[in-house]
Amino acid sequence: MKETKSPAVRVAEFVDAGELVALTQSLVRIDSVYRPGTADGNEEKVAAFVRKYLTQNGLTVHYEEVVPGRPNVIAFLDSGVPGKTLLFEGHTDVVTEGDLDAWTYEPFGAQIEDGKLYGRGSCDTKGNLAAAIAAVLAVKRSGLPFKGKLLLCIPCDEEGLMIGIKDFIKRGWAKGVDGAIICEPEENQLCITQKGAIRVIIKTFGKMAHGAMPLTGINPNTRMARIIVELEKLEEAEKRRLGKHPMLGWPSITPTILMGPVKGEPQINVVPETCMTALDIRTVPGQEHAELKKQMEVILQRLEAEDKDFKATLEVIEERPWTLTDRNDPVVVAIADAYRTITGKEPEYNGVPGATDGTFLHLEGIPIVTTGAGDREIPHHVDEYVEIDELVETAKIYAAAALNFLNG
Repeated sequence: MKETKSPAVRVAEFVDAGELVALTQSLVRIDSVYRPGTADGNEEKVAAFVRKYLTQNGLTVHYEEVVPGRPNVIAFLDSGVPGKTLLFEGHTDVVTEGDLDAWTYEPFGAQIEDGKLYGRGSCDTKGNLAAAIAAVLAVKRSGLPFKGKLLLCIPCDEEGLMIGIKDFIKRGWAKGVDGAIICEPEENQLCITQKGAIRVIIKTFGKMAHGAMPLTGINPNTRMARIIVELEKLEEAEKRRLGKHPMLGWPSITPTILMGPVKGEPQINVVPETCMTALDIRTVPGQEHAELKKQMEVILQRLEAEDKDFKATLEVIEERPWTLTDRNDPVVVAIADAYRTITGKEPEYNGVPGATDGTFLHLEGIPIVTTGAGDREIPHHVDEYVEIDELVETAKIYAAAALNFLNG
């Protein structure tokens, strides 16, 4: 008796590996580093390319400018049958290529060698964006029945303040979405949790003085040093309280910038008037951001009570909560089953060490899972690459997951 292939297997057969590689190369060859004030200083060219490509392939496409020169692309494949909506998200921007002389391969050349496709964004995340597009087109071309809609969210500015995904949500596109696959390089591991982030600016204020007569002034640097020591103690207390998260590791409070004075030129024989430190705080499940901010404010209040010349301010400039999706959520189950179907192996579950656009989708109540091709440690590196075999596998997993999720 002839064995009948499952819909997940059949739809994966419609992923065209050659077309997928060519699309990835085309995307990588478009420099979409955000460079303010230059002709190529945004994601506009790559977004225009994606819009044309999707339109030519029969999808319903929307093109929306977030700020001048920085558009989002949104595309639908609608079955015409009532059902759920599954979102695939992959951003168009990439980080700077840095020192060109450090690269072996042309950063925007998309060269293929030994089964690897090289170039800035090949791994993070233009390869996975191409895989999501290939998956949606595979569903379309297969003619296999499905319910509901597939939604491609292709935003700008994931590497910055994530204005693209915020605009996508603000315009109402996230309403009615039942699950989201965040297309990022995770070695096809299924990441069901991710760290949160709090970006903080702390300033201390003193009185400018001669370095030979420091007592005639007030040194903001020594006051900042006390704050940093107390923050290190807070970090250690949080580590003891929470332990090491099995997927995300340790929570952290990291001073990344230390500057004094805040304005003007520093000079070795001058006590500055101001000092600033920037904190990159990464949180894990079990940490409440409001409580953490309160503890930092208490530190400043205590130091102020101990020193009549102590004056400091704390400002949160960006906040992204940690996320956690239950392993039994339909979107996780759908992609886990797809992984088993395509690879014949059990999926490996993990967490994302940083934040993604999925953070803000999670805030809208959308269950998310982050997965895609690419070595987790390669993004932002010189000679960034993605392995072609893994990329093809990813597109097939995405396609199978789409049918699994929409057809239950």
